[in-house]
Parts: sequence; C-alpha cells; structure tokens
Amino acid sequence: MTNEWNAHERRLLRPLTTPAKIQRFLDEEIAYNQEPHGATCYSPRTVLRELAAHCMEGAVLAALALRRLGYAPLLVDLEAVRDSDHVLAVYRVNGRWGAVAKSDYAGLRSREPVYGTIRELAMSYFEHYYNPAGEKTLRAYSKPVSLARFDRSLRWMSTLDEIWPIPGYLCEIPHTQILTRPMERTLARTDTRLYEAGRVGGVCAPLFNWKHGASIQKVSLRRPR
Repeated sequence: MTNEWNAHERRLLRPLTTPAKIQRFLDEEIAYNQEPHGATCYSPRTVLRELAAHCMEGAVLAALALRRLGYAPLLVDLEAVRDSDHVLAVYRVNGRWGAVAKSDYAGLRSREPVYGTIRELAMSYFEHYYNPAGEKTLRAYSKPVSLARFDRSLRWMSTLDEIWPIPGYLCEIPHTQILTRPMERTLARTDTRLYEAGRVGGVCAPLFNWKHGASIQKVSLRRPR
C-alpha cells in the first residue's frame, strides 16, 4: 500500500484478509456502478470513495486487495459475443485457481480455488454467462495479466484518475476460444430457472423481455458486466 492512501481507505481494506472477505466486501459494501455503460473506469481509490463499481472496476480493486495478502495482482478477461466482457481477479492456492469478481449477475462472481487451469476456471462460468435473450455468450478467455506491468506507467494502486489503459490492454491481448462453430450452432437457450436465479439481486434494468420473447437490443461488446 502506498503512502498516498488515507486512513479511511486503509481502514476499509484492513479487514479484507482472505479472498472470501474480499468477495463479501464487493457484494455487500460496493454497489453496482450504474453509470452509463462505458462511462467510467474507476481506480481502486475512486471505487472506495464512490462505493460503487462495475466488473472491471471491482476486479481491479480485488486485485489490489489480493496483492495486499501476498497474491500476484492478476486479471483474466472473459470475452463474449452479443454481450459484454467480464473481468476476474484470479489467484492460486496450492496450485489451484480461484477468482473474485463483481457482477450484476449472481453466477458470475467468485469461484473457490479448486480449478487446475485457467480454462477450467473460465469454463465454470459458461452456463451462467448469458445475455438478455437467454443466449449463452461466453466464447474466449485471456491468460492472466499481471497489473504489476502498470505500476509505474499508470500508478493504478494510488491514482484517483481513471484507469482506461487496463481494459484497453485486456481487449488487445490474444484470447483462447472455447467453442467451435458446430458447437455454437447446437447451443440451447438458458433454462428459465437458471436465468431468473442469475438475476437475483441484479440492479440494472433488463435490456430484453426474456419471457415474452422480444428481440434483443444491441449490446456493446465491451460493456462492463
């Protein structure tokens, strides 16, 4: 933690002594950022001042909190079609991967560190990753990206400026595809119960009337989830 953090900010982070406590903090203390899509990319300090974050902002705050516990500050980008990307703060325990994440969808949040590879971790989100039309939209994942690469150029842990270079970099790096074209063509829509369960606690207005089968509105591929 740098000397630029004030006492209040330090006090908020001090109890976050495990990944589970970091996730609980994101779920219970940080509201979902409902600013217009793509309007903000808060730094961790700004998230703590606003007490609001979308998935990108929440993941960076989680990476900082994990770094305080001795983990590397790693992000993984999940890439979707006809939907927005999702960003995870990932960590390893005994060689197994887990994740902390902020989302307006219940099934896209944390994962326990039980996954042997990043692919296994990414695939655990597949059935829970759907757009307002009920389409399963996850298609690719990135390798873990260390935010240490931005320590000097962006000072992401201490700045109050927005941190757009981080999502910009995540959008540019190679991603590993998880489906073939034939696999995509046979995908079923999300089950009604899973769809509704995933929206429990969601605060963003739906873009689509799923039950009545209205056509999906255009969704930005880079909109925070």
